[in-house]
Amino acid sequence: MSANADCGSVGPSLCKLDNLHQQVLASFPMCQMIQEDLTQNPRFSKLLAMLSQQVECHGLTLKLEKELEMAERDLQTQRLRWLCSESLHRLLREMVLEHCVRKHLYNVPTEDDMFYKTMEHNLLVGQCVMQLDLSDYFKQDSPPLLGLDAQQILDLASTQKDLLKTRQRLPRELEKHLLKKCFSLLSYYHPGEDEREGVKNMKLLRLSGQLDGKIKRVVCLKEKSYESAALLQQETCCYISELFGCIQILQSLILDHRLKAQKEIDKNKIEYFEAKCEIVIQKIRAEMMEIQLDTYTEDTISAHRKITEKLEAKLKASQGEKHAVDSMLSSFEFFGKEFEVLAEEYSRLRQEIDTKNWALKEFSYPTN
Repeated sequence: MSANADCGSVGPSLCKLDNLHQQVLASFPMCQMIQEDLTQNPRFSKLLAMLSQQVECHGLTLKLEKELEMAERDLQTQRLRWLCSESLHRLLREMVLEHCVRKHLYNVPTEDDMFYKTMEHNLLVGQCVMQLDLSDYFKQDSPPLLGLDAQQILDLASTQKDLLKTRQRLPRELEKHLLKKCFSLLSYYHPGEDEREGVKNMKLLRLSGQLDGKIKRVVCLKEKSYESAALLQQETCCYISELFGCIQILQSLILDHRLKAQKEIDKNKIEYFEAKCEIVIQKIRAEMMEIQLDTYTEDTISAHRKITEKLEAKLKASQGEKHAVDSMLSSFEFFGKEFEVLAEEYSRLRQEIDTKNWALKEFSYPTN
């Protein structure tokens, strides 16, 4: 009963630890951690679990995350306002440029020419005023650009009458231009044959929804790609750790097999070197035989044989003489020390005789 109770208590605790580790890994996806690291460091895993309640997965606190969201919303609003004004300004510039091109190709009514000239002039005035305002904002202590202020530029604007006419006509012209651009975008997005204007308008109304769906899909795919990148990084870390473990096991196996097979390898090497030495010796002998064959001809060999026979005959005669002298010496040694004294006296007398004979010969030569 106690064993079953222990097993039942251990099972839920392990499940809780696994859930805690999974929660920590999900809260910090960019950290290069695996579940084994958390298991080996339980205090560190508890610390990360406490931090996950106060910190987002990006590393920011909840308060800072809210402030960042508010700042991003404010930035998005400001960006939207700037985008609206910039888009309107670019549309007006496009209308002016199209009018300039059209004026060179076709005859344009005077009223249209006056409208676009007034619009171009006021756009230029507004751009200059904006540049002066920016220069005054960034350089408050310095003199204004070219010594001009915004009021001097505004005085160069068109008259109130021309401005009123332009403002009254501008929405219609702007609507036409926008409709033309929308139709061109529709023809690019849905290429096909020319259709009626009503059908185009219906497709144009549905185009914004389709584009929003495409944008949402792109954003969703980007988020999935980020999640996949984080998961891939985590799996890469696990793969690298497992790979290092496999490499260590392979290294240990290689060392063990190398020590066992080293004796056989050394034996094979010794046999190989012995065979190689034997081959080299046989090659040297073959070279020596080739040199002897090139050096000694048949005449040289026959002459050497005759010389050898004569030398052997002389050697035999010398050996016979040596044997006779040895026998005489052995017979002389038989007489003992007295014979040795007589032999020395005999050799001395022989030397004196030889000396006197030489002197006698010298004195007996006739003198000149």
